[in-house]
Amino acid sequence: MTDYTKIIDAETWSFIAQTQSHYPDDTAAMSIADQRRHYDALCRAFSRGYPDNVTAFDSVADTVPYRHYSTGKSDALVIYFHGGGYVVGGLESHDDICAEICSTTGFDVCSVDYRLAPEHKHPAMFDDAMTAVRHLLDQTDGPVLLCGDSAGGNLGAAAAHALRGETTRIAGQVLIYPTLGGDINTGSYITHANAPMLTRSDMLFYSKVRLDEAHVQDGEPDAHLYPLADDDFSGLPPTVIVTAECDPLSDDGRDYRDAIIASRGNAVWFNEAGLVHGYLRARSSVRRAKDSFDRITAALNALGKGEWPYS
Repeated sequence: MTDYTKIIDAETWSFIAQTQSHYPDDTAAMSIADQRRHYDALCRAFSRGYPDNVTAFDSVADTVPYRHYSTGKSDALVIYFHGGGYVVGGLESHDDICAEICSTTGFDVCSVDYRLAPEHKHPAMFDDAMTAVRHLLDQTDGPVLLCGDSAGGNLGAAAAHALRGETTRIAGQVLIYPTLGGDINTGSYITHANAPMLTRSDMLFYSKVRLDEAHVQDGEPDAHLYPLADDDFSGLPPTVIVTAECDPLSDDGRDYRDAIIASRGNAVWFNEAGLVHGYLRARSSVRRAKDSFDRITAALNALGKGEWPYS
């Protein structure tokens, strides 16, 4: 059993306690309505508002809502997919995070409000991601970056796989503690099965909630569901994966990096020491989280300029 008292620092423990005061450990066992109520309260509690140089407006990509953030001048566009286990979250949940990414990089950011489970099953959220990306590619001329956290990292990667051969405009992807479909019975899923903020039991719930019974019974590999199920990792855009050490999902990042490199692509993986799932909300209160957020925005900035600063 992992002794987190030796890995997680005092700042991060304070963040964990503050999070749990709004979003208790047993939230995944609650009704969907209660999960969303707690999550919305959590997001409001941690919201930092907009930097002074950022404005935003809401729009629709065909039938998919999105929020467009801008500083008024941009060389690239970041398409962001929010986390939340495919069950919670939306345009408000990551509003300040997207605004800060926009302010820090200078790139426009579009946050996608994809449909959620259990009302909508796979591939609804993937289809919405693809609709939004294709629409935004048509609306812009510059490089486009795919970015997302947790479930959103899954959708960004799935879109990158699906778009190979369709466009050369995807300049890179930055995936933040993504769920990519690793073996839930090995590695970090076992080592960090009871990690603060996200457990293996939580992952089992979120993995099933977006699937209908026929899909569960089918069990066929589906890269639109889990990118690690793909049998081809060639031709993907330059990829930066950032995971938390104390997270069942951390090995997904390593395995995805290895698969892309084995196919002669560019990929790098950062496994952030002592951090936990969901640490983006700690970027103003936890030094390790701030350093990681700086690494994320630096990666977006480099990829948007066509650079690969990683050896």
